[in-house]
Amino acid sequence: MVNPPELYHRILDVPKGTSPQELRAAYKGLAKKWHPDKHPPSSKPEAEARFKAITEAYEALMDQQENRAVFGVCNDGRAGETTGSFGAGACGGARMARTRSDDFCMRSAPATPAREFAKVYSTGNTGGRRAFAEFSSSIMRKAPPLERPLECTLEELCRGCKKQVKFTRDVVTKNGSIVKKEVAQTIMVKPGWRKGHKVTFEGMGDERPGCLPADAIFTVSEKKHSTFKRVGDDLVLKAKVPLVSALTGWSFSFRLLSGKKLNCSFEDEIICPGHEKVIKGEGMPIIGRLGARGDLRVKLEIVFPEQLTEEQCTGLAEILKDCT
Repeated sequence: MVNPPELYHRILDVPKGTSPQELRAAYKGLAKKWHPDKHPPSSKPEAEARFKAITEAYEALMDQQENRAVFGVCNDGRAGETTGSFGAGACGGARMARTRSDDFCMRSAPATPAREFAKVYSTGNTGGRRAFAEFSSSIMRKAPPLERPLECTLEELCRGCKKQVKFTRDVVTKNGSIVKKEVAQTIMVKPGWRKGHKVTFEGMGDERPGCLPADAIFTVSEKKHSTFKRVGDDLVLKAKVPLVSALTGWSFSFRLLSGKKLNCSFEDEIICPGHEKVIKGEGMPIIGRLGARGDLRVKLEIVFPEQLTEEQCTGLAEILKDCT
């Protein structure tokens, strides 16, 4: 079982020994993110639970820091020793002083809901221990995510598109039973998204009793294209060139993913095996760089004849004998 201070630090995502200023900054950021008024009805229950936990953790840790600063002397026994010199005896006076000191510290600490959990839990009360276990479990545990693929063509990932997705999730009813519910969501695919990109709908996955609602996660998968292959932000196009065209000049045309027609010409050059032509800025859009695109790499493969007649061999030898 995680003890209360450790749990509070986990909730606020701060290390032990964080300053009050850092606690306030962490609290403000999380409270802004999880304020229930900023969430739709679908994720409002999760937001309310998290907001309550964040507030209680912040109050408890701030109270703890204030008490250390103001009443730190109560916890080390020195107050008891000082008061003991005025008592009837050294032992009796010390005992009395510690009792008064402890009582003074307990009465001075504000009773926040989180502090009450800590106090009840530390007394050994089984009911309090059970209540704190339920409290910590509801905050820290979340049902496993509901994961689905989002299949996209290269054209959709290049141009961007709107996709409607439907999925079935488990929902907990008021009486505690679990029923299936079909959900529809819209995903705006942005130009340049890659395979493996994840789209998360917070709190829209399966529900489980005693847990926060799971997230629904869609992962982009890329359908195989008949013409292009994506490599990072570049596109690769492979084309076969007859040997005679590689030696005498060749051109061909094709359509880009955007639909634009492009012509590649090799009229004034001899195409060698493994030749690659790079066309700048005709690849995939680059996320985060407005207007920037990768390159199109045209890889050419020379197609050699499988056999030649004796006459063809003689003719080629004569034609190419002076070529270097």
